[in-house]
Amino acid sequence: SQEFDAMASQLKAMLDALPDMLFEFGLDGTYYSVHTPTEDYLLAPAKELLGKRISEVLPPEHAATIMEAIQEANAVGYSQGKQYQRMTSQGLTWFELSIAKKAGSSIQNPRFMAISRNITERKLAAEKIQHLAFYDSLTGLPNRRLLMDRLGHALSTSTRSGRSGALLFLDLDNFKNINDTLGHSVGDQLLQEAGKRLTECLREGDTVARLGGDEYVAVLEDLSDQDNETAAQAEIIANKILSALNRPYSLAGRDYHNTPSIGVTLFNGRDMEVEELIRQADIAMYQAKKAGRNTIRFFNPQMQENITHRAALESELRVALEKQQFQLYYQIQINHLGRPLGAEALVRWAHPTRGLLPPLQFVPLAEETGLILPIGDWVLEAACAQIKTWQRNKETSSFVLSINVSARQFHKEYFVEQVQAAVQDNGINPALLKLELTESMLLNDADSTIATMSALKEIGVQFSLDDFGTGYSSLQYLKRIPLNQLKIDQSFVRDIAVDASDQAIVQTIIAMAKTLNLNVIAEGVETKKQHELLLKSGCKHFQGFLFGRPLPIAEFDKKLKTKLETKLKTQPINKPTEV
Repeated sequence: SQEFDAMASQLKAMLDALPDMLFEFGLDGTYYSVHTPTEDYLLAPAKELLGKRISEVLPPEHAATIMEAIQEANAVGYSQGKQYQRMTSQGLTWFELSIAKKAGSSIQNPRFMAISRNITERKLAAEKIQHLAFYDSLTGLPNRRLLMDRLGHALSTSTRSGRSGALLFLDLDNFKNINDTLGHSVGDQLLQEAGKRLTECLREGDTVARLGGDEYVAVLEDLSDQDNETAAQAEIIANKILSALNRPYSLAGRDYHNTPSIGVTLFNGRDMEVEELIRQADIAMYQAKKAGRNTIRFFNPQMQENITHRAALESELRVALEKQQFQLYYQIQINHLGRPLGAEALVRWAHPTRGLLPPLQFVPLAEETGLILPIGDWVLEAACAQIKTWQRNKETSSFVLSINVSARQFHKEYFVEQVQAAVQDNGINPALLKLELTESMLLNDADSTIATMSALKEIGVQFSLDDFGTGYSSLQYLKRIPLNQLKIDQSFVRDIAVDASDQAIVQTIIAMAKTLNLNVIAEGVETKKQHELLLKSGCKHFQGFLFGRPLPIAEFDKKLKTKLETKLKTQPINKPTEV
């Protein structure tokens, strides 16, 4: 008896020394015994657990893990290595569970001994090791190893989706000077801050990594499926990074300046190796260094040429606004009797070295950069000033002047007030100003578009739907918007004399306009045959080279005077000019 008591005492001392929790379970998860060095890990005092089932005490997901281990131990004799986590008084805690069938258990009512070990420190250590293996210790950014993995994944994703990506290689200019003059601690602070700024410039899903030293790499995924668009998107982000890294760094109580050189290469997943991609971006980065630093260079020479041209054009556009290099050219619009109704004002850029540039060569870039807003403002003011001049002349006092309005300009908050102010300041009849909109503008945020149009309609301004029939023409929205005119696109007019389909489309548009009580004008009329067929189809308003090319105002007025004098001699006007 004394020997048994000594053994029991020794066993208890051993159990008390164990840091693990010990349980005895039944096959149904009933608690039969509990031993724990601390009750902080339990959801209830040990005595209260006895006789209860696991499912009555633990959350469902934890109970399921333990019951799965019991079932495994019942089948093969033991279960090891199952892990779960839950909140305890010590915070989020990880446990590892080992269970074995108790020796001598009956087949009908087996018992199981379980050891639950707190492995939180082990987990945290493993996570730290994992982090050190894949992340830069100074900046916390992915390191080269993780970058290579993510870049490989980006290439695979690009292959599947068909959408391109871009790789940006960045090097901080003259960083060695900072380390040499200010010390490595200040240099490290700058590297950390640069990493933060880079991360803020990227989108969710993109990656920025530190290769080492002062070199960073950014991976941009899911860009466009068109190379030029991909390059433009990459350039926007690269410029954003350039701007962010040009801001002064506040280090050790002083402001320091540093700039990056950025190399860019595009990828679409086809026959591309990760190392080759990095090499291309690295080459482009050194080209940026050679170009004077603090700039961006693309690896693809043609792409670089396009980007350089685009950047130069944007800069020249800003100069054009400052120096008022834009002009309005006027193309006459006539009715079925050959009488002038007015004109469309078309913007031209009188470039000092490239000559007179049409809208297609600069308006798309102006749209993208937002410069279309000041250009559009200038067109509106110039058009209203011209209407004011025409109003003073009896022969042109009823001329309507059409101007094209961009989506950005039309949807800006104060557009209605701006148009109203331009009309009032010039003292013109608002019905003589016609705004030409495109179908795509009507489909985007239709309710807001209709509200703006209705407000301008109340002022008296007219509206023409430009390029009608080339987009998503729908009677549904045509019924809702306050239009005055449909404009038949020149693509239908061009082949109307030889293409029965175009003839049918033109006839349908004219019939639709008549049904909706709208007038219709055909643009791009260049031959008498086209004119005759349009007249036969019921079209009464025309615009095109057959009647006059776009001209500067002096030449336009001169030709207009000749035309009006000819009309007066051959066919006196007995009624007001149609509008």
